[in-house]
Amino acid sequence: MMSSMQMLFNAISTHYFCPRESLMKAPIIAVALLATLAGCAVQPNSANVYSARQTQNEQSVRMGTVESVRDVTIDKGESGTGVLAGAALGGVAGSAIGGGKGAIATSILGAVAGGIAGQNIEANASNKRGFEITVRLDNGDLRAIVQDADELFRPGERVRLLSDGRKTRVTH
Repeated sequence: MMSSMQMLFNAISTHYFCPRESLMKAPIIAVALLATLAGCAVQPNSANVYSARQTQNEQSVRMGTVESVRDVTIDKGESGTGVLAGAALGGVAGSAIGGGKGAIATSILGAVAGGIAGQNIEANASNKRGFEITVRLDNGDLRAIVQDADELFRPGERVRLLSDGRKTRVTH
């Protein structure tokens, strides 16, 4: 398997030897990179969203009272696709500026700038608002669950904790 840097180097070095051909391939590369980004969609951490594998599975239900709710940021992680997509598009765009050795320099600068921009875009897109919900169970135990901030919880509210052995959700 090729590393990200090897793929970037191959894309840029191939482009230097046939700039017209590479520019003609730019729309195809852009579509392929966007399709790759779409494939990196992440699973939601919502109490209201179930995957197909989670249906028709028994869950244990525990009752409790919300002790506190704290805003958190859920970082879904970075796949590296943003860097690769940005670098490839930046390299192709940079090569359109200048000619000869100038095109090489602008391709490299475009690839670096595109990689940085792609990484920032992916990082911002992968962060999501969430809640850390602390619940005192009826048996006195205290539990904290982090999930997407798509349902409002207030201290003192009665809630249910749904657990399937791997995931626990807080619901009303």
